[in-house]
Amino acid sequence: MDDDKTVWLPYRPERIPRLPEGLSYRYWDGSASLPGDPREVRFLVGPPVTGSERVFAHLLPRAVDVEVVQLLSSGYDHMVPLLDLLPSGARLATARGVHREATAELAVTLLLALARGLDRFVRRQGDDDRCRGTGTTLVGKRVVVVGYGAVGAAVAARLGVFGCEVVLVARTGRTTPAGRVHGAAELPALLPTADAVVLCAPLTEATRGMFGAAELALLKDGAFLVNVARGELLDTAAAVREVRGGRLRIALDATDPEPLPEGHPLWELPGAIVTPHVAAFTDAFPQTSVDFLRRQLNRFARGAELDNVVHTAGYGHESESDHAHTYEHLAGERVA
Repeated sequence: MDDDKTVWLPYRPERIPRLPEGLSYRYWDGSASLPGDPREVRFLVGPPVTGSERVFAHLLPRAVDVEVVQLLSSGYDHMVPLLDLLPSGARLATARGVHREATAELAVTLLLALARGLDRFVRRQGDDDRCRGTGTTLVGKRVVVVGYGAVGAAVAARLGVFGCEVVLVARTGRTTPAGRVHGAAELPALLPTADAVVLCAPLTEATRGMFGAAELALLKDGAFLVNVARGELLDTAAAVREVRGGRLRIALDATDPEPLPEGHPLWELPGAIVTPHVAAFTDAFPQTSVDFLRRQLNRFARGAELDNVVHTAGYGHESESDHAHTYEHLAGERVA
């Protein structure tokens, strides 16, 4: 590989040991202060910050020879409007799997919080009499996990430890070593049997709004819903109505709109827990992302096939079959 292959990284190169030789590394944190001429960059790593698509919108028209745009998220819906800015042959890759463990951990944490009523305890902290009562356990509960990708599989594994009956759902049904995976078309029959639903699917045209008023109405009284994927999967207004009526309890790490505006009912609504899209933000992220980038850059330096390429410029936008692949194999993790 030529010596003029320039890489822009959101970490200082010295923080990533054993980077491949033959590449030139520059540190760029996504700020307006660029480390060099964008025309020279060949491998561009997006900064792990909210709103990175705005940074890319200004930078990509000048990165005329970029070969790889590497995201540090596993979702790329925020980049779809910018795909036409990529030069022909440039590849867009995600970091699918990097956020799996942290996101699954928060999903189960939120589900446990709903089951054990931790939000109620916090609101009534100090009032022992009002807080007493019989709690709910996850043991024996039927939990439908929607989106059987990296995060969905990790959520399912954790729920098994808690003694849950886990029902897996992906775009298409199939049999896996982990058991049966139901197709999305089976959801209307599955939802009335669920004690809880965990949303782990990525945002595509097929999944946008997939949990609307009709789907929520199918859930039994007292059911839980956790969303660690994208806010747009869930009809927020319909969810508010169900929670306000006392029928459902929800925990959302992703919302629509995001961030929620001041005064939105979800901020104060009993039966709703909202976390500010923090599933992937843990002290493990720097190391897992560094390890991933090292592996990906070694592939790039060798001219080998890269992991998680979701789009190649000049070959058209994602087809319906590509979306099917995305639905089944991505897990809704997102940093930016």
